[in-house]
Amino acid sequence: MPLSRPPSRRATIHDVAAAAGISRGTVSRVLNGGYVSPQARAAIAAAIAQVGYAPNTAARNLVTQRSQAVGFVVLEPHTLFLEDPNIGAIMLGANATLSDADYQMVNLVVDSERDTQRVSRYLSGGFVDGVIIVSARTHDPIIRVLAQLAVPTTYVGHPRDLPAGIPFVGIDNTGSAKLITQRLMATGRRRIGMIAAAVDRDSGADRVIGFRQALGSRFAPELVVEVPLYDYSWGVKGMRTLLDREPNIDGVFAGSDALAAGALEALRDAGRQVPADVGVVGFDDSSWALRTQPHLSTVRQPATEVGACAADLVLRRLRGDDVDRNGVLLPTPIVWRESA
Repeated sequence: MPLSRPPSRRATIHDVAAAAGISRGTVSRVLNGGYVSPQARAAIAAAIAQVGYAPNTAARNLVTQRSQAVGFVVLEPHTLFLEDPNIGAIMLGANATLSDADYQMVNLVVDSERDTQRVSRYLSGGFVDGVIIVSARTHDPIIRVLAQLAVPTTYVGHPRDLPAGIPFVGIDNTGSAKLITQRLMATGRRRIGMIAAAVDRDSGADRVIGFRQALGSRFAPELVVEVPLYDYSWGVKGMRTLLDREPNIDGVFAGSDALAAGALEALRDAGRQVPADVGVVGFDDSSWALRTQPHLSTVRQPATEVGACAADLVLRRLRGDDVDRNGVLLPTPIVWRESA
């Protein structure tokens, strides 16, 4: 019968000190970011590699009362989390900033009331030091939970009922939607409709407001089709509804590039040419914009920069720095291509 191997012992700070021939206190200063001579730092680095030392994060967290982690909470269906390139870009931008600060990012997806309860319990357990919230809706229960916990939080977007003084980062959805609709109008389109998604959130509702402001007296409520998600399939359905309501429609503003891509499919199925018969514009300048034929005219949403800024705001709050409590809005230039 083979002998069982004894469990391997985890290398400790004492092993590093012994291998480097340096005091334990000096090793501790290096590990905690303190100053030592270049020679001592080099000897400690070599000793760490030699003995295979890894810091005991759990023990350090017990002392510092910090988890060294930030929650990234997405309040969207699981399928949209995987398919929406904006959410992915926001996530990567946040992760890069947190990683540079030696923080872990914990991804949490809320797709149901049960998810809300589960995530609320998790956030209440002290497993993260701060939170980034993406796609919160008005009256979302997660807003109340985080307000009660007093966890440093930054929102991507600005729910209508967000408590005063909570930092957020986003874009001017109203102004951007107004500008691209005006640009579409300038091409001579007379009957312009909109496929509007997620109007229970500030992004969707504000884009409808901007669209309406651009059209003024030409705005026709029946030419706004509301769909639940910024999703390709809903773009197809929304465009079919618009064609049913107004067969002579000649311009469409879709609330996202994914919706616009779906609208292009519905228009092709109906025998309408883009842009000869119908001009189509989207929103985001995501990967969808260049996957379509023709390529989409759109508004560039700086999703990666939004994520990085949100993470930076959380980190600054954790350091006790002052942050802008009035919100940070990033620029959104129009990108004009062949679809309009």
